[in-house]
Amino acid sequence: MKKLMTMTRQFRDEENGAAMVEYSILVGIIAAASILVIIGIGTWVTGSFTGLCSALIGVNGNAACTPATAPA
Repeated sequence: MKKLMTMTRQFRDEENGAAMVEYSILVGIIAAASILVIIGIGTWVTGSFTGLCSALIGVNGNAACTPATAPA
């Protein structure tokens, strides 16, 4: 019986599992934040290039920024 009580106390006092859960949550938060930052930067870059192409088309009147069409 004493051995069972000792094993129960050791299991209760062991914190390795709790630390692993905390690290997993931290990694998940960092990953989610990184994905959101990358999406935000991608949206900003896309908007910048779209604005630049619109300005070039408005100034020159040419289709330098329009996608190339396949030959017919």
